[in-house]
Amino acid sequence: MAAALIISSTAVCLTAAPAGARATAGWRDVVVTGPPGAADAVAAAGGELIANLPVAGGVAARLPHDARLDARWVVAPQRELRVAAASGNTTTTAAASLRGTLGLPDDATAGAGVTVAVVDTGIADVPDLAGRISRRLDFTGTGDGDGYGHGTFMAGLIAGSGAASGGSYRGVAPAASLIDVKVADAAGSTDLITVLRGLQWVSDHSTQVQVLNLSLSSGSTLPYQVDPLNQALRSLWFRGVTVVVPSGNDGPDAGTVTAPGNDPLLLTVGGLDDGGTTARDDDVVGTWSGRGPTAQGDAKPDLVAPGGHVVSLRSPGSVVDTTAPQARVGEQYFKGSGTSMATAVASGVVAAALGEQPKLRPDSVKSLLTGTTYAVPGLARAAGGGSGGLDAARILKEAPKWRPGGLEHAQTRDMATLARDAKRWAAFETALLKGDAVASAAAWEKLTPASREWAARAWAQLDPTARAWAARAWAARAWAGADDEEWAARAWAARAWATRTWSSDEWAARAWAARSWAGTDWSARSWAADRWSARSWAWIFADR
Repeated sequence: MAAALIISSTAVCLTAAPAGARATAGWRDVVVTGPPGAADAVAAAGGELIANLPVAGGVAARLPHDARLDARWVVAPQRELRVAAASGNTTTTAAASLRGTLGLPDDATAGAGVTVAVVDTGIADVPDLAGRISRRLDFTGTGDGDGYGHGTFMAGLIAGSGAASGGSYRGVAPAASLIDVKVADAAGSTDLITVLRGLQWVSDHSTQVQVLNLSLSSGSTLPYQVDPLNQALRSLWFRGVTVVVPSGNDGPDAGTVTAPGNDPLLLTVGGLDDGGTTARDDDVVGTWSGRGPTAQGDAKPDLVAPGGHVVSLRSPGSVVDTTAPQARVGEQYFKGSGTSMATAVASGVVAAALGEQPKLRPDSVKSLLTGTTYAVPGLARAAGGGSGGLDAARILKEAPKWRPGGLEHAQTRDMATLARDAKRWAAFETALLKGDAVASAAAWEKLTPASREWAARAWAQLDPTARAWAARAWAARAWAGADDEEWAARAWAARAWATRTWSSDEWAARAWAARSWAGTDWSARSWAADRWSARSWAWIFADR
C-alpha cells in the first residue's frame, strides 16, 4: 500500500492510499541495493532502470510484479507520500525569541562560509532569505517555491536574516548559504525514490555542502543497516556532510523514535518546549517528541533542541499558511511546533559551529553538540532528552578547540583494522560467494582477531529478530564445516560487509566501523515486501 500524508491539529500523519499511483500496471517501482551490478541485475530480471543511486548503494528501478532477484539484493518497495490539508489549532502560548532561548548574541555573521542543504518541500522567495539561497534544485518537476510551507519554515530557523522583524526572528546562522533541494511538490507529495534522487545530488556535490537538514520521519520498519534512506544518509556522513534528522513526533511513549532518526550514526534531535521563556529550568521535552530506545536498542535522540511554538518564516499562500491562519505572526512569520523545528535549529547551530571551526568532521560535530548539553530535570534522558538541551553558546565557545572523543578514536582504530585486513576479507568474500564453506572457513581463520571481534560486534548490533532471520536464511544453505548458528553469524556478517567490494582505501575513507556497516544481504523476498511505510513529515504547524 502506498501512503498519504495528512496534516492534523497535532501532527502530520499518514493514512493508506491506493497503491501504484505512479507505477505502470503489472510493474512495481523499487530501490535495489547490494553489491556492484544492481543495474545489470534489474535488466536480467526484465526490469527498467529509473535512476542510478550510488549514494544508497544501488538503483531505482521498475520491475515486473513477478520478477525476483537473488539473495544478494535488497529490494525496497517504492512508497508514495501525499499531503492533504486540514485545519490546525493553536494556543496563546507566547513564543520566546529563538536566539534568546539559545543564549546567542545578536550576531548576523554566524555560519559564514558554511552551506546547508535543506531537503524538503522547497523554499519560498521571501525577504528574510534574500541572498541566502545559493542554488535551487527541483526533483518534483513542479518548479521553484514552496507551495506546502514546510521547507521555508526550516530555512528561516537555519539562516533567516530577521529583516522583516528588525532581527527579532533571526535564524541561528544567518550568514550561512542554503541549497534548496526540493523533493516534495506543492501538495506535499513525495516518495522514497524522489528523496533519494535529491540526496544523490548532494552526494555528487558533497564538497560544496557541510550540513544536511532532513526534517523527515519515514517510519520505515527495515533495520537501519539495510534501509535505503539510512544507507544514503550514512554515505553522506562518511563524505563529510553532517546529517541532522528528527526523532519524530510520535511521543511521549518509549520506543517512538522513527527512521531515519533510529540510525546510531546520524545526529538525531528531539524537541524541547521552553515554555515561552528564555530561562532553562522550566524546559521540558515536548510531549510530541519521539523517545528511545530504538527497535534495535539504541539510545535516541542524541539531544533535544527548541521545537515548541517557535517562530519562523511563512510561505504566503501555501497549504500550511491557508489551513492554519491562526498560526501567523505578523505578515511574514508563522508559529509551529515539532521535531522538524528542533532539527532545523540544531542544523543552524552546526552551521554556526563549522563557521568557527571548519575542520570539524561529522563525528566531531556530533560529539561537540552532545558533549556540551545542559541538564535540567525536564530534559533528563529518562524523559526523552538524550544527553540534554542544546547549548548553542557553549558549542560556539568550544568549537575552535574541540577534539575527537573516545567514540571517534574507537572508530578510527576499527577503520585501521579493517584497512589492514582488507585482502583477507576479500579472500573470504571470494570463497563465500563461490559457496565453498571449507575455503571460507579457512579464510575466516586467517582474519586477525581484531577483525573477527569487529564482525562479532557488528553482528551483535542487529536486533534479535534480524539476527534470527539471518541465521535461518544462512542455515538453510546447509553450509558444512561449522555449527549452523556460528556459521550463519560469521557468513552473514562477512558477506554483508564484503559484498560491497570496496578497496582498502575506500574502506578506511567510508568509516565502515562506525556502527553503520550495511547488511546488504537482506532479501526482498522475505523482508522488504510491504515494509516501507512513511508515517510523518516530522513537524507540527499548529502551536500546542
